[in-house]
Amino acid sequence: MYRFLLTPRWWGINVFAVLAIPLCLFMGSWQLSRFEDRVDTHQQQEDRSARAKTAAARPLADLLPVNTVTSGRQTSARGHYDTAHQLLVPGRTLKDRHGGQQGFYVLNLLRTDSGKALPVVRGWLPGDAGAKAATARVPAPPKGEVTVTGALQASENQGTDGVQAGGGLPQGQLGMISAASLVNIVPYEVYDAWITLTDAQAPLHAVPPAAADGSGLDLKAFQNLGYTGEWFVFAGFVVFMWFRLFRRDAEAAKDAALGIVPEGDGDGARAGAVVARAGERGEPRAGGGDAAGDAAGDLSQGEGTADERGAGRGEAQGADQGEGRAEGRGEAQGEGRGEAARAGKA
Repeated sequence: MYRFLLTPRWWGINVFAVLAIPLCLFMGSWQLSRFEDRVDTHQQQEDRSARAKTAAARPLADLLPVNTVTSGRQTSARGHYDTAHQLLVPGRTLKDRHGGQQGFYVLNLLRTDSGKALPVVRGWLPGDAGAKAATARVPAPPKGEVTVTGALQASENQGTDGVQAGGGLPQGQLGMISAASLVNIVPYEVYDAWITLTDAQAPLHAVPPAAADGSGLDLKAFQNLGYTGEWFVFAGFVVFMWFRLFRRDAEAAKDAALGIVPEGDGDGARAGAVVARAGERGEPRAGGGDAAGDAAGDLSQGEGTADERGAGRGEAQGADQGEGRAEGRGEAQGEGRGEAARAGKA
């Protein structure tokens, strides 16, 4: 009864199911592992940030380049501020202390002994970076040689919160803290990193370090979790469709083995044959059901005509035989009477 499984159609269905189900399960497991890795990395980053607050600061050269391990670590650098290039970074918020209030970072470049400059975020102020009342509150950077200590941060990119990468900012403002955005503003090399000071000069507020990219429970992490559910649903859908097709063909094979023809199949087959013969004769067919009905009507009319013709032929043959018999009897009677008359005369 299950010999239909050996047909080419079912060979293709079975091969597809055998390949699709393991693939969906593998992809779902991989996406789940990606989500778990992000959760673990997020926890590790929080632990490192907590230890970094109490750990001793290390020289900047020992922590470069910035990665998920060194991001947020305390570092120290020595040099003097470039007071001619103080920049304001607008559209920034401090969510831990000031809710969703808009403000701006105050950024200065520290010229180190190596010749490169290190971007230093001295603090945050609420307000609009383009308003004179807000910028008037910005304190001047310290003069002379200084040693700064703060949390090391990787250069920002277009996906960082608060970044304004489109440009069009007034002079003295910076949309993204990175070496690429500073290279056209200052005439010297800049480190591909920046620090946020631990102790900010009043009235500035210290900016807490941000988590490194890919180490937090961001939108990408929850996308991995959503993709996990989608792949497992796909695997279940393949199983459901295979079972549904199998049950349908198994029931059809069982009905065929018992000689059960679904209602309407016999009439449909006969109507299809009549339509085919009508097509061979060149008769027009307007539609499936109408053509079948017209052809069936023609067939019934043809059968009636044939019956009438047969009946007519039978009647004609009977009439001919009756006339023949009547003529024979008349001739016999005439001959008998003639002989009797001749005998009487004699």
